[in-house]
Amino acid sequence: MRLGSLILICLPILQGNTQRDDGQWTMPGKNNAATRYSGLAQITVANAPRLKPVWSFSTGTLGGHEGQPLVVGSTMYVVTPFPNVLYAFDLTREGYPLKWKYRPEVNPTALGIACCDAINRGAVYADGKIIYNLLDGHTVAVDAASGREVWKTQIGDMQQGETTPMAPFVAGNRVIVGPSGGEFGIYGWVKGLDVATGKILWTAHNMGPDSLMLARPGRGHYIGDPNIGVSTWEGDSWRRGGAPVWGWISYDPQLDLIYFGTGNPGPYNTEQRPGENKWTNSVLARRPGDGSLVWAYQFTPHDSWDFDSNAEMILVDLVVGGRMRKVLVHFDKNGFAYTIDRVTGELLVAEPFANVTWAKGINKRTGLPVVDTTKTTGASRGNVKGICPSLEGGKSPASPSAYSPRTGWFYTATNNLCMNFEAAPVTRIPGTPYIGATTPYMPGPGGNMGEFIAWDAARGRKVWGIKEKFPVWSGSVVTAGDVVFFGTLDGWFKAADAKTGRQLWKFKVGSGVVGAPISFRGPDGKQYIAVYAGIGGDWFLLSGDVRSDDPADVRPPADFAPDLARHTSQGGIVWIFGL
Repeated sequence: MRLGSLILICLPILQGNTQRDDGQWTMPGKNNAATRYSGLAQITVANAPRLKPVWSFSTGTLGGHEGQPLVVGSTMYVVTPFPNVLYAFDLTREGYPLKWKYRPEVNPTALGIACCDAINRGAVYADGKIIYNLLDGHTVAVDAASGREVWKTQIGDMQQGETTPMAPFVAGNRVIVGPSGGEFGIYGWVKGLDVATGKILWTAHNMGPDSLMLARPGRGHYIGDPNIGVSTWEGDSWRRGGAPVWGWISYDPQLDLIYFGTGNPGPYNTEQRPGENKWTNSVLARRPGDGSLVWAYQFTPHDSWDFDSNAEMILVDLVVGGRMRKVLVHFDKNGFAYTIDRVTGELLVAEPFANVTWAKGINKRTGLPVVDTTKTTGASRGNVKGICPSLEGGKSPASPSAYSPRTGWFYTATNNLCMNFEAAPVTRIPGTPYIGATTPYMPGPGGNMGEFIAWDAARGRKVWGIKEKFPVWSGSVVTAGDVVFFGTLDGWFKAADAKTGRQLWKFKVGSGVVGAPISFRGPDGKQYIAVYAGIGGDWFLLSGDVRSDDPADVRPPADFAPDLARHTSQGGIVWIFGL
């Protein structure tokens, strides 16, 4: 028998060797590796068509319900968009009654600063606390049993355009947090807080001199020369260069490294920031204890298209090129899926998972994209047409993917949108938009604006796909029963066979799904699936009349999706489904 055949036979065994699932969901991505994989298997391909709703709850808020609930022991925790109310529900009693509700003080000024709706991407449980971010630049820790506030720390500066909708991550005794604000020209950072007290222990910037980046030059495959965070910018443009951290974080405790993506550089007009603009649109690997940078890799140097790289970094061990490798897998806004050695930052695989016109491919030796220069933007270039994907991304970073060790595949929402891009000069005024571009969208080829796909990251190829009329903006969860769940913008929650992509079940949840489902074991020993419904985020801005409590909200819908508001309105609901 040839070695390659032996590896293929052994691979499912190696990948399927997972620990027993405790039935909880205590952090955003289910585990440190952010796989969003549930080891529960009561819900199967055979019985998933019998799923039915067993409970629902209106959150009382209308903003975009991104993120996911948590389940810790016999309690479910739900965080709303602004004003960021935290609910705790008792899963042991009929009707799952409310145990307590925490109402934080949140500065309403944040509503006028937050880009792309006043969303919240969820909480994390650690050290007996529910820890999450408020929109106005604060992180709070709440006692999980009583709902009492334990600590509250200011981490962001709204006067600079920083807001904080991301889900915190806990690695050891550090709470890792970052800001939004790439569209406001912030000086991007990530911070480590003490989990017990909330004290800020370190701050690491994502560009600028090595001393502020907590970087040691020459580490990793592509990190380059000393102070590369300055030399790849013109003048002091790095001080307002963006690189926000508003997405997801993962952690390898054996390597003691956290991994996270950074967002777009500012402004959108590239001619105001010559150079590669490191480390915007990148993945950074840092030590959680002190924030020190170990390696970095940039997906889209000198970003011309707002291709933020804030999407999740999923940590798995895969056979790539005949060798078992410790990798991270990342679906970038730019339309390429990357498989990277998470020890060194070496690029192993990079292939398009969506329709891509801005680049002809990725050079595997240098890690650099082979850019189609006819799609490069800038104020002097006028209106550049036919750029794919659009700045909504081949996949939105707000839509976290899932990985099944049983199939060895990744499951992700995708978008099929293109855009025109006309840049203009812009001046930064702190706390105001720093953009400088007009970017109308249009559907990509094929007639569908979205697709939910299974992806083989070892080979860089799509395995199967479920086409959707509208862009797919939800996260996903995949289970040991080989069922994968996702939602749609027009308000359907769906289940599919993880091996074949065959649709098994769907339920109309009342509002578009932009959150991520979870799987948990209830106190009764049964497996359940939970998800938020509540359209928002970019789609609040693009869908037109979806907010009926505001008589003035009669905005026309975007041309590329004129009828989306016929299928959905805003409204936050938590759903639980079971057999």
